[in-house]
Amino acid sequence: MMRQFELVERVKSYDPLADEDAINRAYVFAMKAHGSQLRASGDSYFSHPIEVAGILTRYKLDAASIITALLHDTIEDTPATLADIERLFGGEIARLVDGVTKLSRIELQSDHSKQAENFRKLVLAMSEDIRVLLVKLADRVHNMRTLCYIKNPDKRRRIALETMEIYAPLAERIGFSEVKNELEDLAFAELHPDVRDSLVARLNFLREKGGDLISRILEELRTTLKDNGVEAQVSGREKTPYSIWRKMQLKNVAFEQLSDIMAFRVQVGSVEDCYRALGVIHSRYPMVPNRFKDYISIPKPNGYRSLHTGVFGPERHRIEVQIRTQEMHDVAELGVAAHWSYKQGQRPADGKRYRWLRELLDIMEHASNPEEFLEHTKLEMFQDQVFCFTPKGDLIALPRGSCPVDFAYAVHSEVGDRCVGAKINGRMMPLRTPLNNGDQVEIITSKAQTPNPTWERFVVTGKARARIRRFIRTQQRAQYLDLGRAILNRAFKQEGYDFTEKGIDGVLKIFKAASVEDLVVDVGEGVLTGREVVAAVYPELKSSQQKPQPDNVVALKRAKGKHPAMPAMPIRGLIPGMAMHFAGCCHPLPGDRIVGIVTTGRGVTIHTIDCDTLEQFAETPERWLDLAWNHGPEEKDVHVGRVNLVVVNEPGSLGNLSMVIAKNQGNITNLKITTRNPDFFEMILDIEVRDVKHLTNIIAALRATPAINSVERARN
Repeated sequence: MMRQFELVERVKSYDPLADEDAINRAYVFAMKAHGSQLRASGDSYFSHPIEVAGILTRYKLDAASIITALLHDTIEDTPATLADIERLFGGEIARLVDGVTKLSRIELQSDHSKQAENFRKLVLAMSEDIRVLLVKLADRVHNMRTLCYIKNPDKRRRIALETMEIYAPLAERIGFSEVKNELEDLAFAELHPDVRDSLVARLNFLREKGGDLISRILEELRTTLKDNGVEAQVSGREKTPYSIWRKMQLKNVAFEQLSDIMAFRVQVGSVEDCYRALGVIHSRYPMVPNRFKDYISIPKPNGYRSLHTGVFGPERHRIEVQIRTQEMHDVAELGVAAHWSYKQGQRPADGKRYRWLRELLDIMEHASNPEEFLEHTKLEMFQDQVFCFTPKGDLIALPRGSCPVDFAYAVHSEVGDRCVGAKINGRMMPLRTPLNNGDQVEIITSKAQTPNPTWERFVVTGKARARIRRFIRTQQRAQYLDLGRAILNRAFKQEGYDFTEKGIDGVLKIFKAASVEDLVVDVGEGVLTGREVVAAVYPELKSSQQKPQPDNVVALKRAKGKHPAMPAMPIRGLIPGMAMHFAGCCHPLPGDRIVGIVTTGRGVTIHTIDCDTLEQFAETPERWLDLAWNHGPEEKDVHVGRVNLVVVNEPGSLGNLSMVIAKNQGNITNLKITTRNPDFFEMILDIEVRDVKHLTNIIAALRATPAINSVERARN
């Protein structure tokens, strides 16, 4: 265990102006407060806050953070109070300790809803002072290092899973890569011990087998750069077992197929030297296509800057090279901890690096419950990034797989709510189109637009999903409120009374409703019937209600889903009863991605997303609707799929053709021969099928028929 003077010396070594007296007092206070408490390992409990403080000194955190680390468990586990902390160490330390204390309860929660609620507290505490997160991450690192001493395997697994899902992504978000890598590896060892052991064994084998190879590559890179006038430090870095395993999972490749288990790092003196070094390496070694990334020009959201390139390097080995300055290296390894803003008594700039934190707060505001918030934030933190631009050149970072709706909400919540269309690289595209790195996105808005409930099925960001869900809840509540009033008006009139909201105010407690509006909404939603409310207001009617009476009151039962009189809509996103038809140019089928075009006098025409006809409507985005198929179990409609065939001109060909289609449960509705010659007939065939999969099976069966020369699905 680190002694008192050693801790003070560590802090003074990088911050000579640190408050030595306050650190000493915090050390003594925590030691006395924890007294004879023991950890699961059998060590003195006080060893834990000392180790947490020691971890933070490695990253040169300010004295306030070190003191917070020493005191972070005193309020939770000892008789000490927050008032004691504030009296002895001041308001800043008390606020930091209180923030970390609130977060510590997360580790003790097995109930998912409680864990989600505490994660909300984590985000709130981070938003006030990022040092709270730095102390909490150091606390989690030491707890993970000593996880093996916890006897309950379920508890160990829960803590490891929580570390992997929450703390490691948070560490990555603030650029704390050393801590992120250690947390991931420690959690990986608990969650998948056999897999990790296997990977470590393979890495050890490669290290022994290729020791000379790595040194030869390093030496050749140094010589190449020096001969071309670039002064640089060159080093090698091995990927962690978890990052290797994750890459194997994402790319679905074997260990032997990975080419960047070792990354070679080139550190130079300036940004100009970074690009000079890149030019030297690319001129000397062939570049691997699609492996160059410029994070200097476009930094990652956490502030990471570097040049990445893949080349066929020395001895024709495929390697990854990272080029950066010393300052970039410090930020890459330490993230926010590499900045001295706190040590100079300043709050960190609230710039783009912390935009993600503001977005988490926005998600918190619009999520209906803690579990929904946790779901959205996990989604927000886990995704890889794509970088897109506004027409003015502003950079917007989004999770991979995001669409223009996600982009619109990232620009501003109001832009997302009013979005009606999007131009990607100057071309009008459907709102569900996935975005790629470098896309320029222009969002088209309308004051009359509101969030479309169907957007929720294809948006990726938590912010967009939270806003859409909130709108749906608000919209549904308004509809249920109107319906509930109508039901109650009718129910009261049937009994000879007038309905007034004041009249039902006295029965709220009976139905456990918080307000008259909530009670009316329950009636509209079908939780209560109008007659039940009338009977509660006028108890003398209860006896008459026991006799069978026709009840004309409409009540939408939540469990029933749709109104029994309402036919199932094959398309989601359309108002029930809206006129619609399927385009004859592309013949959309269930399973195709589709859009709707509003046509005056004809309702909505359904097209596949890749239909060439859509080009005609590029200048009228207000006519576009984002739609999707209704995949409910009741969906039994048949649809027409169109195929182009080339059939051998010989007796029996058409018979074989129709027999194959019939055997695969298809039905020919139209056949048109477009070209005739002595050897082949070209024809268009319309076939009744259930969905895309059904048509694909028929096409596969036709291709296996000798009489069929070729068959393709018809497009436009």
